Amino acid sequence: MSTPHDVNHQQVRDRENAATANSASVATTLSLHALATTPPPAMMPVRLKVNGKERSLHLDTRTTLLDALREHLHLTGTKKGCDHGQCGACTVIVDGRRINACLTLAVMQQNVEVTTIEGLGTPDNLHPLQAAFIKHDGYQCGYCTPGQICSSVAVLKEIADGIPSHVSLDLLAQPTRHADEIRERMSGNICRCGAYANILAAIDEYAEGQTS
Repeated sequence: MSTPHDVNHQQVRDRENAATANSASVATTLSLHALATTPPPAMMPVRLKVNGKERSLHLDTRTTLLDALREHLHLTGTKKGCDHGQCGACTVIVDGRRINACLTLAVMQQNVEVTTIEGLGTPDNLHPLQAAFIKHDGYQCGYCTPGQICSSVAVLKEIADGIPSHVSLDLLAQPTRHADEIRERMSGNICRCGAYANILAAIDEYAEGQTS
């Protein structure tokens, strides 16, 4: 004889299934409503000057400079590594200063000169620093190399322009180019292959050639 407290497990399962199905239906309806009411991304014309050439694009305003270079201008020498500004693989030069292209929006880089690795040299006409990297074997897999080279060029300009670093002993004096100074300034460019000593040798040889 059953009592009011007896449990019908089949009825419990049926009610659970019905509740789950109802919740899923509500969630789907809400998702479809959200999609229907979400406005499209804002688009705008963007003019970039890259490697000396004016380029006109029509971009989602959220597009990073890195994605604009790689996906829209097809300049794939600039690499996407961490995409969080921590590895330096996407380093480019903007008006003589190095930046991480993944951390800035393309719309913010109008009316400036952007230089990528493609703008420094070509396979038939290498930049002297590219030649130094080859001579000193300053790379292994090569993925970080474009960023390393762009950063190196800008680092030497920083020193020449008198910009101090965290290891500069006198912030008012002209920085000197020595190993610790170069290592500190290049510390934002990661080489997982560990070619740091060779990279330093390449930078040093190039810098010596510039001052001789």
